[in-house]
Order: sequence, then structure tokens, then C-alpha cells
Amino acid sequence: MTDHDRELLKVITDFLEQGLAGNIAAMYRQDPELHRLTGELLRDQRFMVRLGVAVLYEELAATRPEEMPRAIPFLAPLLADPLAYVRGETCTILGLINSEAARELLKGLAADPDPQVREIVADCLG
Repeated sequence: MTDHDRELLKVITDFLEQGLAGNIAAMYRQDPELHRLTGELLRDQRFMVRLGVAVLYEELAATRPEEMPRAIPFLAPLLADPLAYVRGETCTILGLINSEAARELLKGLAADPDPQVREIVADCLG
């Protein structure tokens, strides 16, 4: 990760923690390459940041759904994360992306050892 990306990540997480997902959605609409940071955002320990990512992707689903699959290569590695909350949050975002590639990745977690992750996957695929 470049220094520029680290600085961007800091700005984005601070905004999301403050509930300013709309501002971040505007940034993503202006620069769709920002989807590359989505995986790092979901690794954040702060619940409000991760919630903000879900709000961000809900907004993008309504305004720029065709750009959302750009995040998939950066989300896929998180499906093997040892932390269940990271896998679960990743499944939520993949469910919002709702592309064939995202659904295929979700199917791979249908038998996740964590019951909450399995429930999220079932909801997303349901």
C-alpha cells in the first residue's frame, strides 16, 4: 500500500466513523479506483467504520452498481480471515454487490464455522 493510500484510508475511516458515508460515496463515484481500499476498510476494528462501509455500498448500489464489482478482488482474500466479523462484513458487502462473481464467492462460505457468517450468507443468497 502506498503512502497516498494510507492517507486516503485514514481520511475515509475518519469520515465513516463520523457517519459521513455520503461524503465517501461521492469520493467513490468520482474515483471508482477507490474500491481497492474496501477490503482494508472492513479490517478496521471500529464497528462504525464497518457499518459505514455497508451504508456506502448501499448508496453505491443505488447510484453506481456497475462499478461495485471492482471491489471483489480486494474482498475475496478476506473470506479466509480468521476473524468471523471480517468474514461476515465481507459477505454483507458481496451481497450488496450481488454480481454472479460475488454470489459464487458467497456460496463458498455457506458452511463457515461461524453461525452468524452462515446466516449472513444465507440472507445474501436467499
